Amino acid sequence: MSTLYLVATPIGNLADITHRALRVLGEVALIVAEDTRQTRKLLAHYGIETQRSLLSYHEHSSAGQLEQILATLAQDDVALCSDAGTPGINDPGYELVRAAIGAGHTVSPIPGPSAPLAALIASGLPSDAFLYLGYLPRKASPRRRAITAVAEQPYTLIFLETPHRLLDALCDLQSVLGERQIAVARELTKMYEEIFRGTIGEAIARFKAQAPRGEITLVIAGAKPSSEVWDEARINAQIAAALSEGKKPSQIARQLAAESGWPRREVYQLITGESQS
Repeated sequence: MSTLYLVATPIGNLADITHRALRVLGEVALIVAEDTRQTRKLLAHYGIETQRSLLSYHEHSSAGQLEQILATLAQDDVALCSDAGTPGINDPGYELVRAAIGAGHTVSPIPGPSAPLAALIASGLPSDAFLYLGYLPRKASPRRRAITAVAEQPYTLIFLETPHRLLDALCDLQSVLGERQIAVARELTKMYEEIFRGTIGEAIARFKAQAPRGEITLVIAGAKPSSEVWDEARINAQIAAALSEGKKPSQIARQLAAESGWPRREVYQLITGESQS
C-alpha cells in the first residue's frame, strides 16, 4: 500500500523546513494542499518542480475531491500540507487521515513547524501539560461559554485568535478567568515577530494602545490549585462583596471555587441562598 505523508511546512520563515520534508515533496505523485498558492511558493523557493500534481483540499472541498485523493493514494504516495504549519491542526486534514487509515494505507507524519507549540515553548508558562483549543468562537456568548468550560483546568491554555477579535477575546478572558499571566504571540518566525508577556489586563492595555496585526496565538496560565479551604464565614464575605459589585452568581461561583477550595456547586448554593435573603 502507498503512504500518505503529513508534511509540516513553515509558518512564516521559509528556512523552517526539514530536509526530509523537501525530499518527500519532490518524490510524491500528488501534493494535497489547503492553499496551493502557498505551497507553490514553497516549492518554487526550493526548486522543486511546480509541474508536479497539486490539488486543493480544504473545509469546503467536495466528497469527490477526497475520492480523487484516495484513488491516487491507491497507486502512489501522496503528501498533505496545510496552509502553514502542521497539517491536521485546525484544518480538514484529519478527515483525509481517517479515510486513508480506513483504506489500509500507511500514514506517516513529517514533523516540523507548529504555531501553538512555538508560542507555548516561548511563553514562559508551564509546558508540561497544556490544552490546545483552536480558535475562540467569534460571538461573545459562545466565546465566554468556551472559556468558562476550561476556567478551572490547571493546564496551560492555548487559543488562536485574529487581530480584529483580539481585544474582545482578551476582555472575555479577563472577565471569566480573572487576572492571569498570558503570552500573546504574533507573526511567529516572521520579520515582525512579537511575544507579549504579562497579565491579561496588561495585554488589553498594550493592544488598545497599538492595534495588533498578523496571526495570533494566546498562551494563558492554568487555574492555580487552592492551597487552603476557606471557612464559611470567609467565603460568605467574598460572595457578599462580589454581589455588591454586580457580578453574576455563575461568575462568582466559578472564581471563588478556584480560589477557596470549595466545590463550585456548593459555592453557587451559598450565593443563591444569600441572594434570596
